[in-house]
Amino acid sequence: MKKLNELDLKILRRLTVNARVPLRNVAEGENSSRSSVNQRLQRMIENGVITGLKYHVSPKMLGYNTCTFVGVRLERGSLYKEVAALLERIPEIVECHYTTGPYTLLIKLYATDNNDLMRILNGTIQEIPGVTATETLISLDVSFERSIHIPNQPPQ
Repeated sequence: MKKLNELDLKILRRLTVNARVPLRNVAEGENSSRSSVNQRLQRMIENGVITGLKYHVSPKMLGYNTCTFVGVRLERGSLYKEVAALLERIPEIVECHYTTGPYTLLIKLYATDNNDLMRILNGTIQEIPGVTATETLISLDVSFERSIHIPNQPPQ
């Protein structure tokens, strides 16, 4: 993969703030052509720098009032791929991380309320073969969310 340069980083910085900004505006702001910006974006998509373009939907507006982080312990760490594949089938789970520390997996999920959370935990996650324990942390509020920091200089 060709390394990122300063113009790539400027483009990324502008688009992570607002992905809906027209490429014409990005190009004008960076003294570049729209086709050049488009080519750079395509290259970054092809090289995995940009992993997706999507809208962020408010879970609460869809009735998901409980955001929860669940630490999952497995019989053996080597089961993580199998268990992660089963967890991926649960639509309320939005993230799953293979971790070090006290949990094998750390997941983030949304439930409509505490009864729904109990259904997901007791009736689904804890029934997966290899899951030995879960520990649940309920998020009371989101203080902030942001995209990853984009440096001014390309990585060496």
